[in-house]
Amino acid sequence: MKNRYLKNVATLKLDSDKCTGCGKCMEVCPHNVFDMQNKKAEIIDKDGCMECGACAKNCPFNALEVKPGVGCAYAIIKGWLTGSEPSCDCSDGSNSKGCC
Repeated sequence: MKNRYLKNVATLKLDSDKCTGCGKCMEVCPHNVFDMQNKKAEIIDKDGCMECGACAKNCPFNALEVKPGVGCAYAIIKGWLTGSEPSCDCSDGSNSKGCC
């Protein structure tokens, strides 16, 4: 079973014009978010991205961008690991619990 976080919240972006098809992103991604199509990387499972940043850090051509440790996906994971309530800091400053 594949890991799932929240739909459509991952910050992962791929600039296919910069991609040379080296495959580093596929090597380092722990959730198999990428595949090779027409000799270039392609995001095939964006909702599986946990925003760890390994792909962007290892891309020698700066074709990938991800903001590791941001958003609700991070908040959910941190809550699971620490046993705390998720907080993604996207509240409006009131006493609401934010978007999570």
